Amino acid sequence: MPYLFTSESVSEGHPDKVADQISDAVVDAILAQDPHSRIACETLVTTGLVVLAGEISTKATVDYQDVVRKAIHHIGYNSDEYMFSAASCSVLNALHEQSADIARGVDRDDDESQGAGDQGMMFGYANKETPEYMPMALAFSHRLVQELARIRKHEPQLMPYLRPDAKSQVTIEYDDNGTPLRVHTVVVSTQHDEFISPADSSLAARTVADTEMLAKIREDIINILVPRVIPAHLLQDTIYHVNPTGKFVIGGPHGDSGLTGRKIIVDTYGGKGAHGGGAFSGKDCSKVDRSAAYASRHLAKNLVAAGVCDEVLVQLAYAIGVAEPVSLFVDTYGTGKVNLSDSEIANKVKGAISYTPAAIEKRLGLRNPIFRPTAAYGHMGRDSYEQEVEFVNIRQESAGNKTTTTRESVMKKVTFFSWEKLDLVEQIRSIFGI
Repeated sequence: MPYLFTSESVSEGHPDKVADQISDAVVDAILAQDPHSRIACETLVTTGLVVLAGEISTKATVDYQDVVRKAIHHIGYNSDEYMFSAASCSVLNALHEQSADIARGVDRDDDESQGAGDQGMMFGYANKETPEYMPMALAFSHRLVQELARIRKHEPQLMPYLRPDAKSQVTIEYDDNGTPLRVHTVVVSTQHDEFISPADSSLAARTVADTEMLAKIREDIINILVPRVIPAHLLQDTIYHVNPTGKFVIGGPHGDSGLTGRKIIVDTYGGKGAHGGGAFSGKDCSKVDRSAAYASRHLAKNLVAAGVCDEVLVQLAYAIGVAEPVSLFVDTYGTGKVNLSDSEIANKVKGAISYTPAAIEKRLGLRNPIFRPTAAYGHMGRDSYEQEVEFVNIRQESAGNKTTTTRESVMKKVTFFSWEKLDLVEQIRSIFGI
């Protein structure tokens, strides 16, 4: 029977995503100086205020005010008119040292036997609906808000009224076999300037101005934004809801408070597959909430790309302080292409590829400052790329009773979104004799 499935995304200016990006900017700033740091940074944003809280153990010296303001500036909150601005917001720092009880379960003299930073189960998912092996509804939802941000920053003449906050939602219609047929519904809500002034102060005049603004935004969303993102053959009798409340001037952290880790479905698979409940942003990779979620996506994507199956859900589960995962689960939803059960597929993978925290960190390069770009538009389904980033080498030299500290900046090339690489395909084909 045909069915509908819906996923949503939010822009980098959404208050929860502002919080995520600040938390990951803090993670990057610390890892650039001390890759072995332990970090759990939570962020709260609201009108004119940023609050940092959490636990950090590090040798790094970080100007948190500067990190926060640069992250906000990059997003685009650079005007006091937004009631939340990089230059003028207050920043309160309540970060403190990590619990020694947690540290003793994670730290080991031998790095290879490093324990998991917490218990829990993490999921990875992949299918063949899109080139990035992601569910179509979520892929299109991400692309809509990404393109809105690109227009706002690089082609402002097209939609000069755009502000940073936005949300998208896409509904896909599937046939009896689960094949996507068309985009059934598109929902876009974008924050905007008050770009049409009412003729006078009357309610009637304000209503006319609001109606004209909405009509212009709707026209631009349908005629400029959507065709850049969604192929025309999928836009058959599509229903559009653009700024359904009629007006969206007040937004961002002034419109709603934002918290780290409140958009975990947007961050992953848009409701497809499963989610273990743990957030990613603000955490170093000793927290398997983050590293094992990336590792399970890496495996899922490579299993599909290698031809083992057309769709798959992978689960990894851990006990705090224990290196080996307590379980590795695979569900191919009946799409398997090899003559093995799902449990046999899981056992073959587990016997060939290590999923200890140390092995994941090393394989995916997770001790590098690569996380701020993950904090908007999804952690999964992104293009992997290499880029030079700044590291800070800290040296301390003692002479008598005096210790001198020197800091040297070094540029190094690192890989972003390494878990999206198809670098396990040949190994997986060898494992399964494909």
